[in-house]
Amino acid sequence: MKKGEKRKKELLKIAYDMFLAQGYENTSVDEIIERAQIAKGTYYYHFQSKEQMLEEVIDMMIDSEAKMAEQIITMDIPVPQKIVMMITSMKPTEAEQPIKNALFQPENVLMHHKVRKKLITIITPLLSEVIKDGVNEGIFECDNITERVKMLLIISDGTFNEGSFSERDISVFIDMTEKLLGAENGTMSFIYDLIDKSNMEAVE
Repeated sequence: MKKGEKRKKELLKIAYDMFLAQGYENTSVDEIIERAQIAKGTYYYHFQSKEQMLEEVIDMMIDSEAKMAEQIITMDIPVPQKIVMMITSMKPTEAEQPIKNALFQPENVLMHHKVRKKLITIITPLLSEVIKDGVNEGIFECDNITERVKMLLIISDGTFNEGSFSERDISVFIDMTEKLLGAENGTMSFIYDLIDKSNMEAVE
């Protein structure tokens, strides 16, 4: 690894640690520079802005999550369990929520869409490989697997990560997933436990 690339990775790790400790909004470029003990010009050689640094920190997180998902594919466990573990591995940890929350700020809306597109691009082929195994084992019965997985991820993200949703939304999504993949009723019920219900509408 070249010296410049190594320094950039070091700066991203420092920013990652500081964003976790005190939040993205509460961390200034000057504080990052001070922690890294570098000149301001060195910082701006690698990053045009703090926003660009946030995007690259998130890219670093996604790359790490993708490596975990790739390892899960090779595990000798049932297909539904692989799906659960892969989807879980592609989510920020609880400690990383301050970084994820920064994406939902109005000024970061374009970055949010860009990051979401990258995440779907990375996880689609990985999940597709597992779904193909499920087809071979008779768990699923479908074609055009890549397109089906991509559609499921887009609908899932739009439904459960973009605002409030109801218990009925979850039930319909699970039913739709089973039909889209040609699975028996109840096969994908485990999805219920994967969904973050903090934004779920209260039952009246």
